[in-house]
Amino acid sequence: MTVASMTGFAREEGRIDDYVWVWEVKSVNGRGLDFRCRVPQGYDELDARARQAAQKRFKRGSLSLNLSVNHLDGSAGLAVNRELLDQVLALGEDLKGRVEDAKPRLEGLLAIRGIVEPVSEVETPELRAARIAAMEATLGAALDALVTARQSEGARMADVVAGHVDEIARLTDDAEGVAALQPKAIKERLAANIQDLLEADTPLSEERLAQEAALLANKADVREELDRLRAHIEAARELLAKGGSIGRQLDFLCQEFNRESNTICSKAQDLELTRIGLAFKSVIDQFREQVQNIE
Repeated sequence: MTVASMTGFAREEGRIDDYVWVWEVKSVNGRGLDFRCRVPQGYDELDARARQAAQKRFKRGSLSLNLSVNHLDGSAGLAVNRELLDQVLALGEDLKGRVEDAKPRLEGLLAIRGIVEPVSEVETPELRAARIAAMEATLGAALDALVTARQSEGARMADVVAGHVDEIARLTDDAEGVAALQPKAIKERLAANIQDLLEADTPLSEERLAQEAALLANKADVREELDRLRAHIEAARELLAKGGSIGRQLDFLCQEFNRESNTICSKAQDLELTRIGLAFKSVIDQFREQVQNIE
């Protein structure tokens, strides 16, 4: 399965008889699947069908669907508005002798607005059902195009996210190689701190000294955080390889990455490790920005 973005746009047109319509669908980021559909009056039944079609294709994202319909001149012929014609002829009789007149000519009468009217074809239930079905098919094509657009964007995002994961892995290796984290350096620093405690103005009991030594040892050692970072890196790579709707899981890993980097920064007693901790936070922020767009 491919990784999909939550952003995209698609547009599809359709026509049957004298009706032309356009479906426009777009999606942006959303915590869940949010759906909004606008259809012209008289096409409300398409709202529920559109919702069902969208739910089959998408798991997350804020979707907006809009249908516009245009009815072309579908007249089946022309007819004379006899009521209006009679009124015009009666008015002509009434005005005789008051104004200069002449016998009305056919082309003059037909030119009067409203005398000749188009006669629209009567729509049957079968014609309407066929049009609704065609509109639904066009909607399906638009949603499929949106799926393709989101997957195309998602593929590019997956490459970027994978690059961020690789950078986190590189920084983890760099942190593990810092001289201050080597067992010998930790031991020497711990011994110096214990000596300072022994030489303090107020002597410490052996029990208190052991507690302080344990605290110092724990603060100096970030190997446990690095081990967890490696586990999270492996989990992120597995998710990217699996694909599908993985946005929520990657977002959870963002929190875990951030937690470990914060701990490393707080424990850092070496300038180089502090620099690496800050670099962790920078790349994790970039990772999070991309993940927010993944379905």
